[in-house]
Amino acid sequence: MKYTELGRTGVRIARVVLGTMNFGSYVPAEESHALMDTALEAGVNFFDTANIYGRDTHKGLTEEIVGEWFAKGGGRRDKVVLATKLYGNMTNDGTPWQEQSWPNHDHLSALNIRREVEASLRRLRTDHIDVYQFHHVDRATPWEEIWQAIDVLVAQGKILYAASSNFAGWHLVQANEAAARRGSLGLVSEQCLYNLFERRAELDVLPAAQAYGLGVIPWSPLHQGLLGGALRKEREGGGARTSAGRSQRGLADPAVRTRVQAYEELCAEHGFEPGEVALAWLLTRPGVTAPIVGPRTPAHLTSALRATSLELSAEFLAALDAIFPGPGPAPEAFAW
Repeated sequence: MKYTELGRTGVRIARVVLGTMNFGSYVPAEESHALMDTALEAGVNFFDTANIYGRDTHKGLTEEIVGEWFAKGGGRRDKVVLATKLYGNMTNDGTPWQEQSWPNHDHLSALNIRREVEASLRRLRTDHIDVYQFHHVDRATPWEEIWQAIDVLVAQGKILYAASSNFAGWHLVQANEAAARRGSLGLVSEQCLYNLFERRAELDVLPAAQAYGLGVIPWSPLHQGLLGGALRKEREGGGARTSAGRSQRGLADPAVRTRVQAYEELCAEHGFEPGEVALAWLLTRPGVTAPIVGPRTPAHLTSALRATSLELSAEFLAALDAIFPGPGPAPEAFAW
């Protein structure tokens, strides 16, 4: 397994992050434990979760499953760089997860940060969280309040680093400049939607992250299955990721189908698996630390691990750019 530093920190993580969003919702606890064991044995040492995961069944369920796995011992917790998130409303009253169901049980107020870190620690059965991530921007809470709450948690040893997810570039700047005024470390990584098909992060998120020394952890590296051999799977009878979400909507568009077809033909011509190419491409991108993979089966995880050793030639990368052109650098992408 190859390792790299998480942004400007001294923490070394694998070039693949194990995402746990499917644990509990789609993957039963026992199978989730087996996947975590397999990942750890392969050298994957960064596990990503969130307080709200398991929302289709019970908010917090995924953290509970990870905590049960830690409780098995064998050095599991000590070997893992553990990341979780907060932002979404955590009241389990049957209200749809997208809707606010009770005030002060979501977002990034000092009140909610204190509540949610304690709840996550209980579910995860640990005394500290290594990377505590803001799952979304809170446009109402001032950064001075957020950083005050985080500084207290760091001083208490309950978290080590703070990070973000789904921030725009200017949010990264705003957050880290506010932290600098307090003499705090600030954000150390950003988790964003970034893949061959969705490259808008190149306009400002990636440059801002690089300028401030943040690691970049792309989520949905296969664009919800669209880049994982979607057309081939469709011909073979479909799959869970190709029959819903972005993949289903994308394949309904003839222009998208044409691009995906060209992509799959290019991969086949070189003897590559499309999903592995999508991950390997991310690992060539400047500023990218490690993509998140969310396996449902051991085969999914094995394929993701193979991607870390896949070498893509300059000519192959140029062919990918021709199929999935990025927006180009800002401001030139939208100005003279």
